[in-house]
Amino acid sequence: MTLAYSPADTAEEFPTYRYRLAPEGLATRRQLRAAGLRPGGHDPVAQILWRRGKRVAYLYRLDLAAPKRVATPAQRTAIDKALRARRTCAVCGLVQPYYIPRRYGCCLDCHGGH
Repeated sequence: MTLAYSPADTAEEFPTYRYRLAPEGLATRRQLRAAGLRPGGHDPVAQILWRRGKRVAYLYRLDLAAPKRVATPAQRTAIDKALRARRTCAVCGLVQPYYIPRRYGCCLDCHGGH
């Protein structure tokens, strides 16, 4: 078994593996997302450490993973409306192809680069 080390505490019960040495059946959140899955409310069961313990990724069991949820049409409409509001200038009212900078509160044309 390639159960690696736990730099913080050797008596720790949380399994820790080295980079690329995790057993089959475990996946990170990013790997779950790529497979169309989510943790499904379950806690991580292990972790991977790399870069001398400075980076960590938690591992979840694939057999407990649930399918990703899909936004409803009403949620999609609300998201589109919110994103459009972030692109609408408060001064001139034009919808810009970029998000309005919060520090200015208006589009770059209205701000004038001041």
